[in-house]
Amino acid sequence: MIEVSREKFEELVAEALDTIPAELTRMMSNVVVVVVDDPPEPDLLGLYTGVPLTERGDWYSGVLPDRIEIYRNPICHICDTEDDVVEEVQITVVHEIAHHFGIDDDRLHDLGW
Repeated sequence: MIEVSREKFEELVAEALDTIPAELTRMMSNVVVVVVDDPPEPDLLGLYTGVPLTERGDWYSGVLPDRIEIYRNPICHICDTEDDVVEEVQITVVHEIAHHFGIDDDRLHDLGW
């Protein structure tokens, strides 16, 4: 386990977001990414809540933003070094953004994520 301050962890999440190709970030719509210390259930590193882009239709308007939560404490708990945290944050951010694009866990695992 490694300790990473909330401020530093938020910077790592921002850096991970900056690595997402611009053509994908331009397609992201009505979504917010936040750092949360602890997940609602054990063993979660991140969580996407919302309506994936692939499921939105004409009915989709006036709704609250989708939410991607990245959980600081569980990620720090499974990492031994700051480099491990950087890598795990990157993986988790990509994983949760993929859910925003309608990619499920099975497909992510098939793709190596």
